[in-house]
Amino acid sequence: MKLVQIHQPGGPDALVIANVPAPVPGPGQVRVAARAIGVGRPDVLMRNGTYKWMPPLPATPGGEMAGVIDAVGEGVAPELAGRRVLVSARELVQRGGCYAEAICVPADAPFDLPAAISFEAALSLPNFLMADALLNRCNPGVQARRVLLTGAAGGVASTVIQLARLQGSEVIGVVSSAEKAAFAAAMGATHVIDRLRESIPERVMALTGGAGVDLALDHIGAGILVDCLHALAPFGMAVSYNIVGGPPQPEIFGELRKLVGRSLAVRCFSIHSFDHDRATRRTATERLIGLMAEGRITPPAATRMPLDAVRDAHRILDAGATMGKIILIP
Repeated sequence: MKLVQIHQPGGPDALVIANVPAPVPGPGQVRVAARAIGVGRPDVLMRNGTYKWMPPLPATPGGEMAGVIDAVGEGVAPELAGRRVLVSARELVQRGGCYAEAICVPADAPFDLPAAISFEAALSLPNFLMADALLNRCNPGVQARRVLLTGAAGGVASTVIQLARLQGSEVIGVVSSAEKAAFAAAMGATHVIDRLRESIPERVMALTGGAGVDLALDHIGAGILVDCLHALAPFGMAVSYNIVGGPPQPEIFGELRKLVGRSLAVRCFSIHSFDHDRATRRTATERLIGLMAEGRITPPAATRMPLDAVRDAHRILDAGATMGKIILIP
């Protein structure tokens, strides 16, 4: 079978496709034959060797896979064979492992998929899980009436838009092109700001009558996180869940002191906060599976590519040229 490996960290060319024997499930394990594989930002961090939770080399990236259980190991109920499932690396001992035509995992790790959810749609569920945590765990007990969202055409951001609107929040999306603005609006953003043509704080204040937003979710960093601070309402919170554009500039605490009259807060978020809280992860994921099966949340439009084109998929991700999720088809 085909398996993508990283032997030495680097750019997209560091991804090597190997042909290896299909894995055999051990005691307590099942083998999942992939039908669709997700590509995400943690895969890039793993590829370039900067992922804080890096598995040992040679490593296989990939945080999610959807497919069918086609073999079971000793001690596993035979009737599990044939089930449609989602595998999330968040349920495994170490991250990654899903860029493969098949993977062996503990029998209690996969999530059952209702017939109403396609394999490709299921790959957005981990993004919805992160969106749920960003909206509902970062500022406990506070319902955000208005949410500012940078990179609003991305895979995680497009799921945030849906969940925020489902919860009754107004969403102001920040993008960097007209094409991405149209995508964010189609996903449900109430307003969209082109950050290359407009001042984020000025536009937010104009849209909100000077009130600002209750919650700002930013994965870019650099000067964008500072712009988010200036767009917040009193007692608002900015959440940094990545810094793909580099550390905040200027120094963030100094900006907070300038805005001390608003009593603002900043939180750095990682989904790894739930690594040791299996019950919360699984309960939330099962709830989201139910919402998707009912049609109340839908996956954003995806870019489909063959597994053999994994390097090209990473080039697109590196360039920030994709909208929604990239999916590899074995």
